[in-house]
Amino acid sequence: MKQIETIKTGKNFAAVSVGKVSEIIEHELPMGPDFTLKGKVFVGQAVGATGSELSFQTLVPGQDSGFLHTHKTHEELYIILKGEGQYQVDGDIFPVSEGTVIRVSPDGKRALKNTGSENLTMLCIQYKANGFGEDDSPMVDGVILKDALNW
Repeated sequence: MKQIETIKTGKNFAAVSVGKVSEIIEHELPMGPDFTLKGKVFVGQAVGATGSELSFQTLVPGQDSGFLHTHKTHEELYIILKGEGQYQVDGDIFPVSEGTVIRVSPDGKRALKNTGSENLTMLCIQYKANGFGEDDSPMVDGVILKDALNW
């Protein structure tokens, strides 16, 4: 089983590696005493994220996520990094492939299926719905510093 590797941590950051995209399939997530989800890894806790959770998941050809699910308060962004498949939200099914980004509100009943001939890998970012306002725009919140870059 593949493990998250810590690269470097500091006062204001943490950097980890889950491995190459092709290695995500080697991770395992225990879901209970009798069930382990292969090809899924959560990373938010490993980097100390305080406003979101993120996970990577790889589905082999023909595999689906195994169940529909919703959330109590979390919205999700699914970013397809590799492969192709179908995404289902509230009974609507549509094709997805590398570069597709899907936002699902907490109540959306969602699932993903790999319909391609190669592994499908996605990144999911989970955060509290309605947590951002106008003041949270990157153009408002971001501060460009005059400090020199030290490469």
